[in-house]
Amino acid sequence: MDYKGKSIIVVGMAKSGVACARLLKSLGAYVLINDSRKEDEFSDSELMMFDKISDEKYLGKSPVDILDRVDGLVLSPGVPPKKVDFIQKAFEMGIEVIAEIELGYRCCDAEVIAITGTNGKTTCTALTGAIFENTERKTFILGNIGTPFVKLAPEAKEEDVVVLEAAALQLETIVDFKPKASAVLNITEDHLDRFETMEYYIECKEKVFANQNKNDFLILNFDNDITRDMAKKTKAKVVWFSRKEILDFGAFIKDGNIIFIDGDKEIIICKEEEVKIPGGHNIENALACTAMAHVCGAEPAIIAKTLREFPGVEHRIEFVRELNGIRYINDSKGTNPDATIKAINAMDRPTVLILGGYDKKSDFDELFSRFSEDIKTVIALGETKDNLLKSARNNGFTEIYTVDSFKQAVKKAKEHAEDGYNVLLSPACASYDMFRNFEIRGEAFKRIVNSF
Repeated sequence: MDYKGKSIIVVGMAKSGVACARLLKSLGAYVLINDSRKEDEFSDSELMMFDKISDEKYLGKSPVDILDRVDGLVLSPGVPPKKVDFIQKAFEMGIEVIAEIELGYRCCDAEVIAITGTNGKTTCTALTGAIFENTERKTFILGNIGTPFVKLAPEAKEEDVVVLEAAALQLETIVDFKPKASAVLNITEDHLDRFETMEYYIECKEKVFANQNKNDFLILNFDNDITRDMAKKTKAKVVWFSRKEILDFGAFIKDGNIIFIDGDKEIIICKEEEVKIPGGHNIENALACTAMAHVCGAEPAIIAKTLREFPGVEHRIEFVRELNGIRYINDSKGTNPDATIKAINAMDRPTVLILGGYDKKSDFDELFSRFSEDIKTVIALGETKDNLLKSARNNGFTEIYTVDSFKQAVKKAKEHAEDGYNVLLSPACASYDMFRNFEIRGEAFKRIVNSF
């Protein structure tokens, strides 16, 4: 689509929305910006920036009355289209409503590898990006991992590669988006506050491969029932990965080795124990990345080198420090129960666990039922602390204490830890009741821990 002279509303003026408005302005569009926040809720510098990247501002008010002169809407990932009246009105009027990553895709010439799933997206995006960087191919690591796709999309050339972390809330309003390779790592319950039903959440995840054809690749987790079923719904060539099964095509474990099989040819990538990032879930991530990288042309030796060297992702089972024999581990990226279960499974010592945060309507019973003997104490806080307390009691776990602040939680965890223990921040919840995002929560944890 040629945006020159088109009137486009950018909805949501956080990082992605700002990048969208700036790109549209550079393409000659007439840019209208909208945010639920009022003008006095932005800083002077933000308002000055808005003046440069937009032609009209609708801050704290709905643009519903001017939809008849608008050609399209671009939504930031945090905007729920089904819950905003003027967006629903735009759909009814036949106005195109697209996601930020759709706009990025339309302005990008590079091959795109898109990674989604409930857990592991950030690690797999970073690891796959690192593999392609080691091939010396210019690589852009974008999306939900931190840098909006639209910010750098026009810079990516045909010979480059974009490795994109694509959350369901970014895929919800795609139209033509078609990656060369896509991956759905796993599906478990998450974001039901936004999507309301698991069926719709899964439907949005599946959009990552909706436009792919027989010349494209879809990497799926053979060990997850929901993702295994997706193989029936795609026209792309399915590439499997599995920790549990020997496969006919894809990446798996055999005799302690990570192997990719393509037809009858088994290629040994490296030993399972050589993968640098800890935890069984990271073996799954390594298998997924091996499959993606291999079908997109990366040499086995490059894949192996990267698996041996990749240090992991900040805020995902990140070692912070050891003090008086207590190891402090930051897993602020654990924003749902399944992610926290994976973090718990990676612990190899007695652990005090900090849980709680923004209520995404998750069920915590399975989390407590999956506790190992290593989980000695839980410190609960945030909007979900009462739900956590109830689930703990339902599952016979009594060593749980509630606190009123994040700083209190970290200090309380320290008090209950002993020499030889871990203190693990893995909240199983989003951060929005106390922090703008999980990164800020993780930084706060590290700051408090480093002040001891």
